[in-house]
Amino acid sequence: MVEFLKKATDWILEKEQDAANNCKIDLHDLDKQIAYVEEKRDKLKTDYEENISEMEHILNRLHTIKAHAVKCDIK
Repeated sequence: MVEFLKKATDWILEKEQDAANNCKIDLHDLDKQIAYVEEKRDKLKTDYEENISEMEHILNRLHTIKAHAVKCDIK
């Protein structure tokens, strides 16, 4: 399904490029498309950074727990 969406998106972008090359594109629509994609990109970036931060927090806690558990094994 992802591959289909990539191909469909590429096809649409090719048509947009053809329209731009022939001076038959609505700049207002293009600006709206750009704003929409930038908004989605920024949202994904924020979500990614939050998830990575949470994973780092969990890993740090697990390493601390392991360090304490190793001390128990030594005794």
